[in-house]
Amino acid sequence: MQVLCRRSGEMILVRLEGELDHHTAQKVRQTLEDAIRDPSVRQMTMDLSGLTFMDSSGIGVLLGRYKTLASRGGWLKVEKARPEIERIMRMAGLFSVLRRG
Repeated sequence: MQVLCRRSGEMILVRLEGELDHHTAQKVRQTLEDAIRDPSVRQMTMDLSGLTFMDSSGIGVLLGRYKTLASRGGWLKVEKARPEIERIMRMAGLFSVLRRG
């Protein structure tokens, strides 16, 4: 799993590549937490075009970062998800809180 982060003002741009599952969730979680440690970061856009698999651990990673950003008045947006990843997110109800691009 590869996590690429780039900061632009109060936004973090993230690209995920590989599988986000119980084997990789802790590494991804820590990388994203480090990226949003600064409380001035209020927005995150995640490019999921390189994400090939996600299980419930991945859902937890996304929800946790959403909660952190929402507590600051911000948001988390996901974009370019493959149909199978989008289906998992839709079934989990993530689009009731996450933005889609």
